[in-house]
Amino acid sequence: MTNIYRTHNCGELNIKNVNQEVKLAGWIQKIRNLGGMIFIDLRDEFGITQIVVNDEGLQNIAKEYNTESCINVFGKVVERSNKNLKIPTGEIEVIASSLEILGKCKNILPFEVNSEQEVREDLRLEYRYLDLRSEKLHNNILLRSKILKTFRDRMDELGFTEVQTPIIANSSPEGARDYLVPSRLNPGEFYALPQAPQQFKQLLMVSGFNKYYQIAPCFRDEDPRSDRAPGEFYQLDFEMSFATQEDVFEVIENVIPYTFEKHTNCKVDKGPFLRIPYNEAMEKYGIDKPDLRNPLVIQDVTKVFENSDFNAFKNKTVKAIVVPNGAEQGRKFFDKMVDFATSEEVGAKGLAWTKFESDGTVQGGIAKFVTDDIREKLENDFNVSSNSAVFFIADELKKAQKISGLIRIELGNRLDLLEKDVFRMCFIVDFPMYELSDEGTIDFNHNPFSMPQGGLEALENKNPLDILAYQFDLVINGYEIASGAVRNHNPEIMVKAFEIAGYKEEDVESRFGALYNAFQYGTPPHAGAAPGIDRIIMLIAGANNIREVIAFPKNKKARDLLMNSPSKVTEKQLEDVHIKLNLTNE
Repeated sequence: MTNIYRTHNCGELNIKNVNQEVKLAGWIQKIRNLGGMIFIDLRDEFGITQIVVNDEGLQNIAKEYNTESCINVFGKVVERSNKNLKIPTGEIEVIASSLEILGKCKNILPFEVNSEQEVREDLRLEYRYLDLRSEKLHNNILLRSKILKTFRDRMDELGFTEVQTPIIANSSPEGARDYLVPSRLNPGEFYALPQAPQQFKQLLMVSGFNKYYQIAPCFRDEDPRSDRAPGEFYQLDFEMSFATQEDVFEVIENVIPYTFEKHTNCKVDKGPFLRIPYNEAMEKYGIDKPDLRNPLVIQDVTKVFENSDFNAFKNKTVKAIVVPNGAEQGRKFFDKMVDFATSEEVGAKGLAWTKFESDGTVQGGIAKFVTDDIREKLENDFNVSSNSAVFFIADELKKAQKISGLIRIELGNRLDLLEKDVFRMCFIVDFPMYELSDEGTIDFNHNPFSMPQGGLEALENKNPLDILAYQFDLVINGYEIASGAVRNHNPEIMVKAFEIAGYKEEDVESRFGALYNAFQYGTPPHAGAAPGIDRIIMLIAGANNIREVIAFPKNKKARDLLMNSPSKVTEKQLEDVHIKLNLTNE
């Protein structure tokens, strides 16, 4: 045979190719020996073609082949007698006239590629090159490529300039632990992998660039979650000079819905998106990333029960979730909801409930504490109607909000209330500039480089916990997809903002020296955001885990099982970077 491996792809042959001589190359997905004839399903990135081996000499060769071996086939396209219209090539098959092994596969595979049986994730990650051959996962990576191109095309159309920023940078407090890189040439000093290109993109605005973007790798030492990749992730990072919050919204509303519409068949919210103040989101949804497909909302009924005899509600914030037609559920459903609420995951001390039956009676749970006066208020002011169920959560305000939010999500899932085949998008706006840390000190709530609403006057005269910032999140179907802000470009305001969070001016100069100094040289107002690419692709692909849209992800313990990292290094490598380990046995 010549070294021309293929004239056609496996997935492109059809009835029009009948009687043509073709060369195909790919992997054996399935091989069936029927005695006088051997059938091979040959797969490549583009599809599957059935190969028929009826020559006795070739059959002896084919009998030695294993599934997932890579082979070359030369043969003639013929029309199939038993057509399979479920696949594009199902009307034809190729009668093999020669076979060549290109890459032999071991007899025993760690798992079957494209198997319907569930395979342990760590095993799949250890043999990721095999896992990536599976149709679903392979298509996810191809989809990722298409989405990245869509982003770039759209940003180019909007007049943005793509600029790459450094990967080895400086350490700065941006909300997570840094990955540190020791310096060989500067003993005792460290680089850090950037948690985001935050400072660099702001410096580009100082440099006179009008609109910047990049597909930016970001590195944060955070615990993995199903929607968060450990170690590294990617953002569509962008920034604009002379821009307001509204300008940033306009870009997001132009790029994100367009991308979802281009790559899905679902209904997609279009701009302008609903804008929900942070405090309202916490009150109505108990979370700052609400899933708007869920019709349930949280209501504050503290005043309704202020004179109640129910001790569990006394001196507490009381939240209620009204479930229309919830009275149809049996006692088992309510008991399971109580178990969920009091689980370690949620942490509620209890979950009160009652049913407003269709016959006009109030039954179950805390029904005996629902007096006629309380019932009237619930029906008139809180949309409690016949056949409703109401769940009550009582605790101090923050805990009541959080627990209610988790119960709202659980009710939406258990009762199958979420809208189907739709992407609901909103902006959460007016985030607090500061929050209390676990130690009771003032800390930044969101992005430390954001502009406080009210500027310097607010920082000097208001309670820090009452100051709002020009910060926002984009939320899609309950996932935080992007964070953004109007940036603090005034060095005086910057110093004061960090001072409230416990930093001195010299701290700002040393830790953010480039920004601090650059802001002395005519800085334009600027604003931007950074949509998370991995989460967007996860949503578009319909995946339940972000690792399913990343070619080579790390596992739940942040280990790369394929490349065996992190791993130990030699003493010489440590000496080169002036590090000595001090490990103690636990």
